[in-house]
Amino acid sequence: MSESLDLAKKYLGQNVEVIIDRQLGSKHPKWDFRYTVNYGYLEGIKAPDGEDLDAYVLKIDVPVERFKGTVVAIVHRLKDDDDKLVVVPEGQEVSDEEIEEKTEFQEKFFEHEIIR
Repeated sequence: MSESLDLAKKYLGQNVEVIIDRQLGSKHPKWDFRYTVNYGYLEGIKAPDGEDLDAYVLKIDVPVERFKGTVVAIVHRLKDDDDKLVVVPEGQEVSDEEIEEKTEFQEKFFEHEIIR
């Protein structure tokens, strides 16, 4: 198992605060795509890539700067040690299909699986 997945699994089912640095609708600073969800990180939680642990925030349809919710899944990248948490409002659910659909704008470039 990857170091990144080991770290991400510790957060499954946990309530976390995500700092949003790529708001819904914003354009990626380097690549030519827009974020179709709020995307950010858990401040101070270092992933194996040296950056803070990343998170997709689903079920929120407006741009936000911070979000508190529950980690319900992990987008595990099979050939890249940069897994992403999937965070939703407390008490809400999201299907694997919805995760795939909402994160496709970025995950289409990576071989991955959804882990719960």
